[in-house]
Amino acid sequence: MPYDVEDRLTQTPKPLFPPQTPAPKAQGGARELQSSGDIRILILDDDPHTCAVIQAALSNRDFVIEVVSDPMLVESALAGPHSYHLIVLDYVLPGLEAEQVFGWIRDRQPDANIVVVTGYPSVDSAINCLRAKTCDYLTKPFQVDQLREIVFRCLESKGLLRMTEDALKEALGTAIRERRKALNLTLANMSDRTGVSLGYLSQIELGKNSASIETLYRICLALGMKMSELFHAVQRN
Repeated sequence: MPYDVEDRLTQTPKPLFPPQTPAPKAQGGARELQSSGDIRILILDDDPHTCAVIQAALSNRDFVIEVVSDPMLVESALAGPHSYHLIVLDYVLPGLEAEQVFGWIRDRQPDANIVVVTGYPSVDSAINCLRAKTCDYLTKPFQVDQLREIVFRCLESKGLLRMTEDALKEALGTAIRERRKALNLTLANMSDRTGVSLGYLSQIELGKNSASIETLYRICLALGMKMSELFHAVQRN
């Protein structure tokens, strides 16, 4: 699981949106990721305002988002004709037990990742989410940027989202530049070590040029790191 139970329970983030204030549409990370097709997301929360905030936060041309705010319609929504890639679930739904809902998801939407949001965090609920193998556990009120980051990470882990080519070039350049500076190396030093022209190295670091596998290999050798470490740094950032 990507979260620590005790850390989550002690967090008290301030709400990003006061009541009746509409949430802005998703920006930033959504433009840097792309999908190979439509991604179906189901929001299950009995608070219509929370549903509206989540739906606006995840607004993206590749996302098909459905919302259910009536707890009595949850089972039929999960048993419907659509398969969902991700479900954002309020842990406390009036008239329903969380374990019951987890069971419905497991039986009828087995391929869906689950992100739980709750206004009543507890050790028991966090443990139940761990057992249900949820993707993450978020307490209300939450920052929508945090929710968006969690959702994108879950979808990336399933191979449903990937970085755009421009974003990948920029991220690789940033990782290379940060490593070079940490080692107190200049671009001229790197050019000497790699046999790659100073101008080409500069373009790579600025994310304006794609590096071949051979060039990345030379750069990694000069930086004293494995190529897998470089791409791990890209994913981490």
